[in-house]
Amino acid sequence: MAFADDIAKVAEQVRKRADAVSGEEGTKMGLIVPFFSTLGYDVFDPTEVIPEYIADFAIKKAGQMEKVDYAISISNAIVMLVEAKARDKKPEAHDGQLKRYFNGLRSAKVAIVTNGIEYLFFTDLRHENMMDDEPFFIFNILNHEPKQVESLKFFHRDNFDALVMKRHAEEMVYLSGMTQLVDSLLRSPSDEFIRFLISQLGNIGSRYAIESKITSKIVEKFRPIVKKSIQGSLVELMTQSISKEMGQSSDISSPTQLMEEVEGIQDELEQSSEDTKVETTAEELEAFEKIKSIAARSSIYTLEVKYKDVVSYFGLNVGKITWWFLRLYLSPKKKSFVTRLPFDEAKSLSLGFEVQEMSASFGDAASRVIISSVSDLDILSDLILKCYETEASKRTPGKAM
Repeated sequence: MAFADDIAKVAEQVRKRADAVSGEEGTKMGLIVPFFSTLGYDVFDPTEVIPEYIADFAIKKAGQMEKVDYAISISNAIVMLVEAKARDKKPEAHDGQLKRYFNGLRSAKVAIVTNGIEYLFFTDLRHENMMDDEPFFIFNILNHEPKQVESLKFFHRDNFDALVMKRHAEEMVYLSGMTQLVDSLLRSPSDEFIRFLISQLGNIGSRYAIESKITSKIVEKFRPIVKKSIQGSLVELMTQSISKEMGQSSDISSPTQLMEEVEGIQDELEQSSEDTKVETTAEELEAFEKIKSIAARSSIYTLEVKYKDVVSYFGLNVGKITWWFLRLYLSPKKKSFVTRLPFDEAKSLSLGFEVQEMSASFGDAASRVIISSVSDLDILSDLILKCYETEASKRTPGKAM
């Protein structure tokens, strides 16, 4: 089932329950917990979704220790903090408590305030490790657009990567501001904008150059010309876009391709201080050596197996992080890996192991295999080899499985 379908399902549940929910506790259990379950978090594991979290730097306030309603942990690192409000209350981060926790926990990169209907997402775009005053993303479970669901995927447990999330957050904020600015300029060009355009006319051709000083009178003369040129340019762009979609539909990126392009941002980003703190464990390195050895058995493909270790998973790829074929989750309590193989195919190659169909797919993840230890990878060598060869076949021109 696609992630959008999962969100639609939980939205329908919220719509049915909302009127019957009252108070903060009712909102948590009836509306908020199902939402985070849909994002892939084990809401019944108190080490992953930690209720009533109290940090070691918490202070007493009105006789009680300050706490946040939920702290969400991935691989024993708290990455998100959640403050819950009652359904009938406006979700606002007004008391400073959430901000103090965010600023104090360096691993936390997302703070969320929600009333179970509306979710406000905050990060630290203005100042590193200091929660912004304004949310970079607002998601309404009962009133949202498809592109907002795509943005929500960044917070799914299997996708969460602080670097990519923050880059996306920055893009969302500045894209919104730039869109408003451009829209304002196009609808009502300012004098400064008109002056700039007039001054650039000579760069198009000498016959367009304005030799005289650009006075207010000249600006007013050109105002209707600028407006008409803007309208003409927009119509031309729209016409070209429609023609391209109708005549060259194969050039249009699919949602999966677009998500891979976003995920590929990691290849271009420099390592941040947080990334340097991600420690590759001996268990992960052991898994890497086993998988690399299994892939080397392939008689068709010779692409090198590489790994990318991030806070939420340990990924195996065939050259680029977007060319991944396995993602391992090796926490002390739960161990598993996800593949791009369809559920039925993964199941047939994993006899004796529990296989789950993935409900959210960043980069086309389709199935999860539950293991008890890294040694199980040897038993699942046929599956791992199939995963490797399937991905390698996409990246090796002229060769097919």
